Amino acid sequence: HLMRDLSYLLMNLFDAVTIALGLLLIVSQVPEFNSKSTIIVTLLAIGGFYFLAEIFGVYRRWNGIAFTREVTTLVLAWGTTLVLLKMLGIFTSYSTELSTPALGMWFVVTPVMALAVRVVHNWYQRYLVDQGISTRRFAIVGANELGIQLARNVRNSPSLGLKLMGYYDDRPDDRTGKLPDDVAQKLGVIQNVIEAAKRGEVQVIFITLPMRAEARIRSLIKELADTTASVYIVPDLFVFQMLNSRWSDIEGVPVVSVFENPLFGVDGVVKRCLDLVVSTAALTVAGIPMLMIAAAVKLTSKGPVLFKQKRYGLEGDEIDVWKFRSMTVCENGTKVTQATQNDSRFTPIGGFLRKSSLDELPQIFNVLAGHMSLVGPRPHANAHNEYYRKQIDGYMLRHKVKPGMTGLAQVNGCRGETETLDKMEKRVFFDHQYIREWSIWLDIKIILKTFLVVFSRQNAY
Repeated sequence: HLMRDLSYLLMNLFDAVTIALGLLLIVSQVPEFNSKSTIIVTLLAIGGFYFLAEIFGVYRRWNGIAFTREVTTLVLAWGTTLVLLKMLGIFTSYSTELSTPALGMWFVVTPVMALAVRVVHNWYQRYLVDQGISTRRFAIVGANELGIQLARNVRNSPSLGLKLMGYYDDRPDDRTGKLPDDVAQKLGVIQNVIEAAKRGEVQVIFITLPMRAEARIRSLIKELADTTASVYIVPDLFVFQMLNSRWSDIEGVPVVSVFENPLFGVDGVVKRCLDLVVSTAALTVAGIPMLMIAAAVKLTSKGPVLFKQKRYGLEGDEIDVWKFRSMTVCENGTKVTQATQNDSRFTPIGGFLRKSSLDELPQIFNVLAGHMSLVGPRPHANAHNEYYRKQIDGYMLRHKVKPGMTGLAQVNGCRGETETLDKMEKRVFFDHQYIREWSIWLDIKIILKTFLVVFSRQNAY
């Protein structure tokens, strides 16, 4: 433990070094920046960063969490530090000595060095585990899917300092099946792990037996109480349709979420900031084209320029979603007929608007208002929601996040009419995957891929 804690402390201290080195690299190109200013700005930057790092959770234990989440948190904390530093500089005598471009370079250089340190740190931790240095040996009781996944997750989290001995299970090999080559093999029956723990050969034991084996789990825990091993129960909650599960407690009583919104705290703020920045830029670029489309809609057919339809938003609350009218009808009741290819209800320019997705542009205002997001499950007409929620298990879980102008389903080919149930099931599958795997990088990737999908016009009508 001491070596792991020491390396972790050194990594944190090195962040201060990267901040100072980053500034020195920048100011070497700014002759008018004096040494006194360098010291003051460096101390302010380090102090501000560590303060914000505590708020954003930069130095939390990232065991088992995607490295990209750690990267996002680090960059956000550092970016906020520089923004506050620039604001502070406006009221001090150092406001003109470090230009905005120089701050921008500092914003890039320091995180690059800090992330390089973290990559090396992770490699070092994995090396310690592989060499058996400063590690604890662990075993898994339950040669099943959950146990296999647990072993892989531990392998991908070297900072845990755990080295797998193998699996223990009372079932014969023909019932557990051959374990994959990338995990350790079965070492014996459950009684063997108890004996190994008593001899001190295993320090940590994970129990991945199914919850229905309660009696066997209770008996095992009772016998392991006569050892010094650390024991963990890993409930097989994967049997449920989990959506962003997390552990919490209520006055000391542990609870685990089965269905939950993944966008808490900093994550929600980051996603909202992305929505505001990109949608504002999009509106600036598309403002004049939108006025031209509005005029074309008005001149080529009778009816309103914009079509407003009731749809379900976050948590199933009803919202108004805006589109350029592309049809001669404005269905918004208990029955809504989906558009089909070469639909006779299209206005003279309606088909073009839908194929190019230009009819969706007014939803930028939905995003700015906070009713929608740039990326998320596409909102369906309320009539379709009420129909499919009875046909597809977990359909309404897609409303645990805000609906989006584009989504993971759309960039994976799920556009256009859903004339068969399996097509809608495929959309819902991708919607659930998006919620489970959300990250700001996934949003950016989907936004970029959306442009390619729109230009291809596949399944768009």
